[in-house]
Amino acid sequence: MPHYIGLDLGSVTCGVSESDTGFIARTVQTIRFKPDDYNAAMDKVLLLVEEKKPDFIVLGYPLLLNGDAGERAQICEEFAEVLQEESGIPVTLWDERFTTHAAESILLEADLSRKKRKKKIDQVAAVQILQTYLDHQAILKTEKENGTDEQNDDYR
Repeated sequence: MPHYIGLDLGSVTCGVSESDTGFIARTVQTIRFKPDDYNAAMDKVLLLVEEKKPDFIVLGYPLLLNGDAGERAQICEEFAEVLQEESGIPVTLWDERFTTHAAESILLEADLSRKKRKKKIDQVAAVQILQTYLDHQAILKTEKENGTDEQNDDYR
């Protein structure tokens, strides 16, 4: 089974999720770094990648609501490029629109305090990113097996 790492890169934190089954994503940790210090974030992510040894990395891609790539998306593009180059592991950018909102809803449903939600939100957002990616991959596999593998990018 391939091992996946999911990342939700923010300006001071990076939520981390993983899946060693290719079906279910789970929380791992939140990496913290000084505001906009993406070199420090990269160093910490590379240490985690060295420890976890994933086959694939899925990095949240914060597109604007209209689908354009703004400043945050460009930062993630650069981060993904360096991460792939440094780790030698394929990095996929995955549309993360609404994942933080979905994560917040999940944590509210779990009736966590504001303080606990703040500690977990990035990890749960990373789970949302990775899980939607894994679900999309499963759909593509099923379509291919059924001979209905038309190109459909509606899930990203």
